[in-house]
Amino acid sequence: MIISYKTSGVDIKKADDFVHQIKPLAKKTFTKSVLSGIGNFGAFFEPEFKNLTKPVLVSSVDGVGTKIKIAAALNKFDTVGEDLVNHCVNDIAVCGAIPLFFLDYYATGKLNKSDAYDIVSGLARGCRNNNLSLIGGETAEMPGLYEKNDFDLAGAIVGVIDKKNILNSRNVKSGDVLVGLGSNGLHTNGYSLVRKIFDSKKKLNIFYKEINNTIGLELLKVHKSYLKVIQSSLKSFKIKSISHITGGGIIGNTKRVIPKDKILDIDWTSWKRPFIFDLIQKKGYVGELDMRRTFNLGIGLIFILSKNEAENFVKFLYKNFKEKSYLIGNVK
Repeated sequence: MIISYKTSGVDIKKADDFVHQIKPLAKKTFTKSVLSGIGNFGAFFEPEFKNLTKPVLVSSVDGVGTKIKIAAALNKFDTVGEDLVNHCVNDIAVCGAIPLFFLDYYATGKLNKSDAYDIVSGLARGCRNNNLSLIGGETAEMPGLYEKNDFDLAGAIVGVIDKKNILNSRNVKSGDVLVGLGSNGLHTNGYSLVRKIFDSKKKLNIFYKEINNTIGLELLKVHKSYLKVIQSSLKSFKIKSISHITGGGIIGNTKRVIPKDKILDIDWTSWKRPFIFDLIQKKGYVGELDMRRTFNLGIGLIFILSKNEAENFVKFLYKNFKEKSYLIGNVK
C-alpha cells in the first residue's frame, strides 16, 4: 500500500482551495497600509504614524478557549471568530492603543471548509467592525493531535499608541471610583466550568423565557468590543486606568491596573447580574467566590477615574453610546 499525505489525513488541495475561498473575506478588511495579500510567507504592513510623536507598538495574543466546544455542539461557527478579534482588541484598547492588524491560527483534525469559512467570516467581520486588517493566518490540519471534529482558534493583534498617552496605573489614587460597563454575557471566559453544568446538546437547547433564548445560543453571544467607547472616553475624560474583565473576574483583572499598594472595594450589589449567571450558579451549585473569580458577572469593562468626574462620565456613556454603566466601587 502506497501511503500519501492525503491518506494520512492531510488534504493539501482542500486547504489550498480553502485559502482561495477566504481571500475575498480578508481583503475586505485591508487598509491602505497592507502591502501584500493572503498567501505569502509573511504579511507586510506599512503604517503611517504622522500624528504620533513617539509611536509604541502594543501586541497581544489569545484564544477563544472552550467556548469553541459550545459552538461545535450546536454546529454554529459564525460567532467565535468575532469573539476572538474583539477579545484581543479590548486587551490592547484598555492600554489606549488603536488596533492595526490581526493574524489568526486555526487548527483542526480534519478541515471542514464550510465550518472553517464561517469561522473566518466571523474573524473578518470583527476586523471590519474594529477597523483593523486581517493580514494573514494559518490553517493547520493535524489528524492525530486533534480528533476529527475538534479544532482550536487563536489570534494575535498589533496596535499602536503615542508613548505619552499610555495609561499608567501610577495615576490611580485612593478615592478614585470604578465605573463598570455591561457585558454581553460570559464573553470568552468560564466555559470549562459551564460545560460541566450544561454537558449535553439537550441541556444547551433548553429555552428560558427570562432570556428569550436557549442556553446554548445565549452562551454563544459575541464577546463585546469596547474600542469605540474607550477611544471616545479617553478624548473626553481624564481616564486613569481601564481593565478588561476576562479570566480572573473583576478583582483579578482590575488589580493588574492599579498600584500594588492599593486595594479594591467592590459593591457587588450595585448592578443586577444578568440571568445567565444566576442560572449557572443555581444549576451548578457554584460558590460565590468561584463565581466572582471565574466570570465577569455582567461587567465587561471597568474605567477608573476621579470621583468628581464619575457622574458626568456615566451620563456621557449613555448619551453617546447607550451604554449602561454602574458605579461599582472605589480604590482604597
